[in-house]
Amino acid sequence: MTNLRIGHGYDVHRLVEGRKLIIGGVDIPWEKGLLGHSDADVLVHAVMDALTGAARLGDIGKLFPDTDPAYAGISSIKLLAHVGKLLGEKGYAVVNIDCVLLAQAPKVGPYRAQMARNMAAALGIDTEQINVKATTEEGLGFTGDGSGMAAHAVVLLEKLNG
Repeated sequence: MTNLRIGHGYDVHRLVEGRKLIIGGVDIPWEKGLLGHSDADVLVHAVMDALTGAARLGDIGKLFPDTDPAYAGISSIKLLAHVGKLLGEKGYAVVNIDCVLLAQAPKVGPYRAQMARNMAAALGIDTEQINVKATTEEGLGFTGDGSGMAAHAVVLLEKLNG
């Protein structure tokens, strides 16, 4: 049996007025924010789903149900730290994370390094283990017309024991 496991995560949230735009744990000044039960951090949600998938922990809907008032408005970075703790308990270590935000606007290039630092700190790993990318979809689909944002993440975990 191999000691390496790959996980893929995907998340999507609608953009609305009257909400903060939190991506990768960074509060980005913009006219709209992402709608969700927590802070709706689409990038961190995709990363968490990739991590939980690789470790066979289910998904974030199972771990942090949107029917539980304890998670209303919660920081997704706090939830990511909890996922990191669960990974450690199961004997997994993060090898690397590659994630991409799909959004027409705003431009997030200036924030990508901080996003990586935030996620690395939550997981107790080095920022060199996280790559954060962003792309537009050339005006196509719900991300292109500005009605929502999506994110994908791929992770590699290593089983350290058992």
